[in-house]
Amino acid sequence: MATLVQQPLVMECTGWDSYRLLDSGAGRKWEAFGPHTFIRPEPQAMWQPRMEEWPAAGEFIPGSDEDGGGRWQFSGHFTENLPDEGWPLAWDDVRFTAKPTPFRHLQFFPDMAPVWDWMRGQMEGMTEAETLNLFGYTGLGSLALSRHGKVTHVDASKKSVAQARENAALSAMEDRPIRWLVDDAGKFTAREVRRHRRYDGIILDPPKFGRGPDGEVWRLEEHLPGLIADCAKLLDSDSRFIFLTVYAVRMSSLAIAGLLQEALGALPGQIEHGDLAVREEGEGGRLLPTAIFARWSNS
Repeated sequence: MATLVQQPLVMECTGWDSYRLLDSGAGRKWEAFGPHTFIRPEPQAMWQPRMEEWPAAGEFIPGSDEDGGGRWQFSGHFTENLPDEGWPLAWDDVRFTAKPTPFRHLQFFPDMAPVWDWMRGQMEGMTEAETLNLFGYTGLGSLALSRHGKVTHVDASKKSVAQARENAALSAMEDRPIRWLVDDAGKFTAREVRRHRRYDGIILDPPKFGRGPDGEVWRLEEHLPGLIADCAKLLDSDSRFIFLTVYAVRMSSLAIAGLLQEALGALPGQIEHGDLAVREEGEGGRLLPTAIFARWSNS
């Protein structure tokens, strides 16, 4: 039976050449994405900034609708060298394009870097694994896992999947065994259960609210339990991991760990939970929490 570790963990992103958290505070954060800096909203940065000025190419001004609306406000001469088509960045052997999107992101989630490292650690020694990436976005997690075998990448956004394919080409990984699917994550997973499929690892990063390719409505609190129950049916005692991240909700990591324990209780291994966080650059840099996670491992 999988053991629930009650003490929470912190998975810390310390930044790297392509990403740095420069400062945070007053509900915002100031970040460097390669050569360009941006300001984005961050409600959990309740302290005061360490620096008086944040020169940036743009700031995202959030909206108030459920779909996470808002707009970028770009500033003067800082945007002169900002390519409309985006600019190349890298994490380890994964290459990708960064670009401001209407949803405040820049086409990747930098706080996931320690998660990619952890997943590779769980798959150490495997070259023929099969993993599933639900809500796969622009594919960095899929590309990171592809060194260990086949990956099925699922996202409801045709645009995101197209960008994931472009990132694979940038990384010279277009020949890796990755299935790129535009599909509803819940419907796809239910079909995989009916097909009696199994996976060695599953990563899922569901939004608080979203829509599938055919207009299907996703609400986290309503639909996550059923999705996790189906994911559990795709794993067995030889599987290595499941990793779940949740952003922007009033929910404890212990709650989603309990959900995994209910679904995976018959399997061996352990269930852990906690926060993803990014460390500010420089001496005395603070830890900025960005998401909660729960994970099951069996290696």
